[in-house]
Amino acid sequence: MRQAGARVFYDIKDLAVIGFFDALKKLPEFFSLKKVILEKLRQEKTDAIILVDFSGFNLRLAKAINKTIPVIYYVSPQVWASRRGRLKTIKKYITKMIVLFKFEEEFYKNYGIDVEFVGHPLLDTVKPSMDKKEFLDKFGFSESKTTIALLPGSRIQEIKNILPIMLRASLIISKRLTNTQFLIAKSAQIDRNIYNRIVRAVNIDLKIIENKTYDCLNIADFSLVASGTATLETAIMQKPFIILYKMNCLNYLFYRPQVKLPYIGMVNIVGGKKIVPEFIQFQAKSKNIASEAIKFLKSPSRMQQIKDDLAKVKSLLGETGASLCAAKIILNYLK
Repeated sequence: MRQAGARVFYDIKDLAVIGFFDALKKLPEFFSLKKVILEKLRQEKTDAIILVDFSGFNLRLAKAINKTIPVIYYVSPQVWASRRGRLKTIKKYITKMIVLFKFEEEFYKNYGIDVEFVGHPLLDTVKPSMDKKEFLDKFGFSESKTTIALLPGSRIQEIKNILPIMLRASLIISKRLTNTQFLIAKSAQIDRNIYNRIVRAVNIDLKIIENKTYDCLNIADFSLVASGTATLETAIMQKPFIILYKMNCLNYLFYRPQVKLPYIGMVNIVGGKKIVPEFIQFQAKSKNIASEAIKFLKSPSRMQQIKDDLAKVKSLLGETGASLCAAKIILNYLK
């Protein structure tokens, strides 16, 4: 947004939290941010406010704005999965909802909320920057080996919780399927030393590739992916994978009873069935993950089936141009 010319008066990059207890630690900062935004709205003649994701904070902000200006919400809170009580707040304080998934549009319409579906912006961005052979040559990978990519998330705590499990599973796979090679798709904003320390502890031979997630997926035959946006990115690339996730135990015990869906992976939610195996929290055991991965890698028919199912999921994400469509909806609404 800064590159696009927006004036950034408060950088929220340090406000990323995972779970209720992490959010509690940063409550003073959230209160301060809310105060800053409300003061900014009072000082300037504002025609509308656009909220993006970040529902724990943004819904409280919408309530404080209290319909004094139009409040447009882009990237829906996942109220269809848990905490449906928030629908009352959305219906009362959100002027217009713009959503990424078709099923979300149908969901909100059932509750009388003004909503439009634009498709998923990842369809425009999930593209490798180089061809497969160029990438293999540049980073020293073999064309003849089975390549497995590890995507452990984009937050420090996620990486600390999930990467060790992925690495132990990879070690088991490498011993049972010898013609394999492994890589980690590194998040650009995370210090490389964090990855290095975890990798050294497991003692596995692999390469850490920074800021080239789509190129990593492009050469991968199979992937282990932390639940989150990366699961949709992997689905769009139509690469077979396994979803896993592990969080702070207290956070998990707090949130799990609130989730009313049988899956947590967006691929399975959008597809309406278990397309990709999920190993969550207490089920996230390296041995089980490795065993499931090996079953796929040894079965061309299972690999093809998952690719076919992922192609269907991709087709359900709408058309390209979601961001432009959202912008047009907002401009037309303000007119």
